[in-house]
Amino acid sequence: MINQVLKDKILNFDKSKWKLTKLGTLAEDISVRVDKPGESVYDRFVGLDNFVSGDIKINSWSSTKNLTSSAKEFKAGDILFARRNAYLRRASLVDFNGCCSGDAFVIRENLDKVIPSFLAFLMNSNNLWDYANSNAAGTMSKRVKWRDLAEYEFLLPPKNEQAEFVKLLWSLDDNIECKKKLLTKQENLFLSYSNLIFSNDKGNEIELKNIGKLIMGQSPDGNSYNEAGIGMPFLQGNAEFGELNPIFTKYTSRPKKVVPENSILISVRAPVGDLNISDREYCIGRGLAGLYIENTSLRSYVYNFLKYSKRELDKRSTGTTFKAINKDVLSSLKLVIPFENELIVNSNNLEKILNTIDKMNSNIIACKALKKSVINLLF
Repeated sequence: MINQVLKDKILNFDKSKWKLTKLGTLAEDISVRVDKPGESVYDRFVGLDNFVSGDIKINSWSSTKNLTSSAKEFKAGDILFARRNAYLRRASLVDFNGCCSGDAFVIRENLDKVIPSFLAFLMNSNNLWDYANSNAAGTMSKRVKWRDLAEYEFLLPPKNEQAEFVKLLWSLDDNIECKKKLLTKQENLFLSYSNLIFSNDKGNEIELKNIGKLIMGQSPDGNSYNEAGIGMPFLQGNAEFGELNPIFTKYTSRPKKVVPENSILISVRAPVGDLNISDREYCIGRGLAGLYIENTSLRSYVYNFLKYSKRELDKRSTGTTFKAINKDVLSSLKLVIPFENELIVNSNNLEKILNTIDKMNSNIIACKALKKSVINLLF
């Protein structure tokens, strides 16, 4: 209800005083080169991997200490716009001084015409990114040019209304960031409690292959794939994972490797270690493995152990282009199985923490969707 009231309020804004304006008249692309970042006054470097699509503010960076290539200077309050691979839709404000990748625009607002950070929200609107992508050029890796982006036109509200919108949008963003901090605390609680449980040596140490039936995926013949419901549902990899159970779209009429209902599904190709639970029989491809454990409490315990072991599995993965783990690595993973009463208590406690984490994630997703819809209504 609150969300709809907010949306209705924005839709009913009087836009008669808003003026069609080009982005290039409100900001400029700053290109100050830093030849030796490691020897400069800047200790923070923002690479393209530090951008997160949809984030209004840059929240991570690396050190300039070992950086050998040249970079671009930016100042607190600038907007960094990732011009390479524009389909990823990455543009964020920085609140510190530093330098960044040459594949980012450093955009500085004209504060005589716009309220600080106003354009950061504009640059996270669907309309702007659709325009940017339609003007991106290149073969291997498309890039946006500032001269094209500067021509983007939109309706600019008066500064008093800009201030109102910025205040609203920052309040929505601050709410999301607060929820993220609470989520991090719960995730740390899961890790610390898991560490306490899974590093306990009271019980029987056993390899994963001896706990249940381990099934490594194998892709069926390509001409057996269909979307008409013929045969068995087919999962190629973690792209079809849902929050807990898979969301499948394909079938195969000639399945090769089949996992039973209530199997733990493990992604064995990047990103290694993602998990789901099968809610029915599935044929699985090479990107997945399945572990079937009949005992419900033991299955829950092992599922939580694998979630805890995601980093360890990633460390053991191999490959240059796409990391993966093989059957030997997965099957030889060892864990201590406690006695039955302790196993049930530990599984239940971990389940409570994970349920809280799932609810928090769902809430954050809903808040992000609201912020995004408000931005798109305004711009």
